[in-house]
Amino acid sequence: MNSKRSLYTFFAISLVLSFLTFSAKSQISEETYHRAEYFLTSNLEKEIYHLEVNPIWQSGSSSFLHWAYTAEGKRFYKTDTQTLTTEEAFDPAQLSLLLFEKTGESLDFRDLPIQFNSVRNGHIVGFRWKNQDWTWNTKENTLTAIPLNQRSEFESFSPDRKWKAFTRNYNLFVQNLQSGEEIQLSKQGKKDFEYASYYGWSDLMEGENGIRPPHFTVNWSPDSRKIFTQIVDFRLAEKMYLLDYSKEEKFRADLLSYYRGSPGDSTVVKYIPVIFDLDKKTEKVISELTAPHFIGINLRWSPDGKNLIGFFIPRGFKEYHLIELNAQTGSLRKVYSESSPTHVNRDFQFRRLENDQFILNSEKSGWNQLYLFDWNSGQEIRPITQGEFVVNKITHWDEDNRQIYFEASGRETGRNPYFNHLYRVNLDGSNLQLLTPENAYHEISMSLDGKYAVDNFSTVNQPTQSVLIDLPSGQKVYTISKADISNLKNRGYKFPVPFTAVAKDRVTEIHGIYFLPTTFNPRKKYPVIDYTYTGPHTSTVPKTFKAVLFGHQQATSELGFVVVTVDGLGGFGRSKAFADVSYKNLGDGTTDHVLAISQLAEKEKFLDITRVGIFGHSAGGYDAGRAMLLHPEFYKVGVASAGDHDFRMEKAWWPEMYMGYPVGEYYHEQSNITNAKNLKGHLLLAHGGIDENVNPSATFKLAEELIKAGKDFDLFIWPSRNHSFGRPPGDYFTKKRWDYFIEHLMGEKPIRHYQIKAGN
Repeated sequence: MNSKRSLYTFFAISLVLSFLTFSAKSQISEETYHRAEYFLTSNLEKEIYHLEVNPIWQSGSSSFLHWAYTAEGKRFYKTDTQTLTTEEAFDPAQLSLLLFEKTGESLDFRDLPIQFNSVRNGHIVGFRWKNQDWTWNTKENTLTAIPLNQRSEFESFSPDRKWKAFTRNYNLFVQNLQSGEEIQLSKQGKKDFEYASYYGWSDLMEGENGIRPPHFTVNWSPDSRKIFTQIVDFRLAEKMYLLDYSKEEKFRADLLSYYRGSPGDSTVVKYIPVIFDLDKKTEKVISELTAPHFIGINLRWSPDGKNLIGFFIPRGFKEYHLIELNAQTGSLRKVYSESSPTHVNRDFQFRRLENDQFILNSEKSGWNQLYLFDWNSGQEIRPITQGEFVVNKITHWDEDNRQIYFEASGRETGRNPYFNHLYRVNLDGSNLQLLTPENAYHEISMSLDGKYAVDNFSTVNQPTQSVLIDLPSGQKVYTISKADISNLKNRGYKFPVPFTAVAKDRVTEIHGIYFLPTTFNPRKKYPVIDYTYTGPHTSTVPKTFKAVLFGHQQATSELGFVVVTVDGLGGFGRSKAFADVSYKNLGDGTTDHVLAISQLAEKEKFLDITRVGIFGHSAGGYDAGRAMLLHPEFYKVGVASAGDHDFRMEKAWWPEMYMGYPVGEYYHEQSNITNAKNLKGHLLLAHGGIDENVNPSATFKLAEELIKAGKDFDLFIWPSRNHSFGRPPGDYFTKKRWDYFIEHLMGEKPIRHYQIKAGN
């Protein structure tokens, strides 16, 4: 009896130990990483065949070129729009062999790194490789390198080819190309007050007084008698700084500096427009159009060369003016103006017509629509489009038939309001026609003469079809290709699932999407990860099949998560009121995410919303940090990379447009630094050491405040990287982010020192 009891006890203990051993064994293996790696962009792009057609139009609309990945590798095609046929333009294996014979460099013919740009006479192939133009005569099998035009980027020739403009000692000169005579047009130029230049966004200087990279810009009048350019004024501009620790040969950090104004700063780089008259040797400074470099000056010559026309936006982005600047007198006329209590739309869809009329978009109805105006009076003649939908782009103006081809979203009832479609309408607003009827997102490429369009249409769960549209008839005349996703299906790929929810206003329908791993089991519970990047300038939820594939979400999901992305109130692509929700309120973007995920979890029981994480980069890095501090009970783990954690420390234009100018208390209230004490979960802060786009200073300052508040967090600095890291192609930080969620959200043990395989 005792021996039996002992035996039962032994088996019971053994069973418990076996269970504990099984439970303790990590579910994360190398195979887990392999599944995720497959969905990195650098790996996946070669697995989808004929994903899309990006046409390179030849000779008007008679033909176009494109390339695509196939089962045989990268292939190059030519489509004839008259015969409606598509055929391979050449054999890439032959070209690879010829390049090897010519240059000694061996290239994989299955993935030739060339920019294919022409086929002439059916047998002469033009392409660019290594910044060199080449022609290949396939009949004679000869390869010729074409000398590139070595014209300097620091000089510009007049339209009549009689003058050359250039700078010397910060002043503008012209040279008569017939006589060789040089004329100095400006006299006031000096360092930090520089003519015919501009400020490059990523211009870095070594040290405090380092040399700025040189730049040159002029705009000749059509008659070659005048030059429009600008003075770049650095005299009061302040800098931001970086320390570069990444140089292997150095044992001290390099100091890098660059000019960058923050919101509210008066000490910014300024552009001052100026017009030079070559005949009179005069200079007209248009000081009333002086603008900070982050807004800039955008004026173009009228065809007769008498005026300069363009848009002027005062600082604060609350108004804009369509202006006409008389090049002879310097007088300024405001043709048309608009203002907004929040911010104006800077995406100007402008067309000047021949009969003293012009087309311009406006949000004055609450929706971005097209209007016809009189040029001389600036008065509206009539609306061209009307309704509760958004015009995204004027694609083509048909002067002969007085018709506008435009792209818009939200017009078709019962469809995703973000789906883009192509339309045609008469200039008087009559006979509006939908030319792309499929319930999908349509990406349009118009031929050079406006007779044809290539339409790549897809949804997140409908692979791309690429078709040719005959624009005069409005009919689809030819299917060029359809995406082949057989490799994805063989791996058990599951299409992401769109869903809708009710926003924080308890009225508006918002849209989201969730991604499932290929190993998905509906009987299991999955932690949720929110991928975020909000703001009125963008909508983050993928709309196309390509966008779904080439993002962060599916690769992250393969680790064993459900990944969710939401377009909440305050984003781009819908009404003006929808976007304005985030004005002075960028810090509340993730509240709609919390509501959407919670509503989704009521329907989908496999979501474990006791374990929710969030990640984002740049503005998304701010979102991720903000979500952890604003909703600490909901978000348990966050990864915030390259985050602009306090908009007062950001580059000026973005916060001034969407958070307001001048700077108010709401900047302070919505700062992650101000709210650091609210952290409860696990937070990983990451930044590139030489990020000139979003300076690392805010990440360091947030770290300091977290330390002061006694909060545990993690910090990763990539010393040699700028703003670009952790992107969909995959890199070191990609695994760092994966592992953080594996450990802290999933509760599993990541594999240390595993190197993800990207681009193989």
